[in-house]
Amino acid sequence: MKKFLTVILFALLYTTISAQNINVTKLDSLFTSLADNNKYMGSISVSQNGKSIYSKAIGKADIETNKNATPESKYRIGSISKTFTATLVFKAIDEKKLSLEQTIAQYFPNVKNADRITIGNLLNHRSGIFNFTNNPDYLKWNTVQKTREELVGIISSNPSNFEPNSKAEYSNSNYVLLSIILEKIYKKPYQDILTEKIIKPLKLNNTYYGDKIKLDNNEVNSYAFTGIWIKQPETAMSIPLGAGAIVSNPADLSIFIAALLEGKLVSAESLTTMKTIKENYGMGLTSIPFYDKVGFGHGGAIDGFTSLLYYFPSDKLAVAITSNGNNYGNNQVLIALLSSYYGKPFDIPSFKELTLKSEELDQYLGNYGAANFPMKITISKKENVLIAQATGQGPLELKATAKNIFEFPAAGIVLEFNPITKQMILKQGGGKYIFTKE
Repeated sequence: MKKFLTVILFALLYTTISAQNINVTKLDSLFTSLADNNKYMGSISVSQNGKSIYSKAIGKADIETNKNATPESKYRIGSISKTFTATLVFKAIDEKKLSLEQTIAQYFPNVKNADRITIGNLLNHRSGIFNFTNNPDYLKWNTVQKTREELVGIISSNPSNFEPNSKAEYSNSNYVLLSIILEKIYKKPYQDILTEKIIKPLKLNNTYYGDKIKLDNNEVNSYAFTGIWIKQPETAMSIPLGAGAIVSNPADLSIFIAALLEGKLVSAESLTTMKTIKENYGMGLTSIPFYDKVGFGHGGAIDGFTSLLYYFPSDKLAVAITSNGNNYGNNQVLIALLSSYYGKPFDIPSFKELTLKSEELDQYLGNYGAANFPMKITISKKENVLIAQATGQGPLELKATAKNIFEFPAAGIVLEFNPITKQMILKQGGGKYIFTKE
């Protein structure tokens, strides 16, 4: 669900901004509020030109032992691992061990369309290979160790989703296969390749290929919030390989993404190729706009862990977010961090909630439109809960936080109604839009 976020970000693309001093006090207040209201657990790092300008850790590394998270805590980073893997593939390309155009037939003859799927197709998710983590039975065996042969067998057993290179569709299978290809060409385990070519040269002391979570090694457990924080099962790290098995922390991730985007890990030609976005995907990288700035990086999710990592080359700004439990979106945390750095406004959610009667919501119901907003928003209700639904998007259940004010905290959306003038103000990510009831 986009939750209006993409539209807001692209709307902000055309306004010029310049860097400011980061607002530490306001950011601290945001994270204190998130922690106090059981909305977020995790660690954050913002660095500029290689120097840390803000770091924060909130929540618990382990709830059972009441162990607090610290900036040094280590998290499973999920699909940010793909950026590491893509970097290793392009190193192999720079070393003339692979090419983007070669097919994968010699490595995986049993994969559907292997003779037409290229290394490049795997990198930018244009292979058509079914995403094995979408299998209905995946969560029945994801905590059990698998061999490389078993993984390839699972991936090969599924039909192709589409013709190679005809479109883009995200698939973890692509990066599992890339990990195995790296092992075949270097004749060593993926973790050894990762250590030799990225971790040691960059001195990433808190980054490595994961195993069972070890609290005594400053690693953290992950949680989901259902009124209380519930510990989540651990995916066996032999399954995601270079698609999602790396452990790190925000400080190390910031060093890595800066080194990559500054051309210190792969050739200039390879970096340009990685950054070339086609149907939302580069090769191991995605891009996001923020006003007139553009950042490159990736997000990740595995078990109850979520993460974001982006680098803005124009300001040499790296932002890394790792979470082991949240019901407040990482996108909203990212917007707050960027807004603080660039001197843009952002709101601290109140997380208060009023209980209203169903009939009290009637004054807000209807269709709303705004001249400077590309979608209409329909306001409806379900019993005593107000619902907002933008054109082409899913419904959002809103919480009443004050008279005529409703919020969807996970996406940082605030709606303020004026029933007398029949207007509604939408606030998100520093944007403000005035809607009128039709």
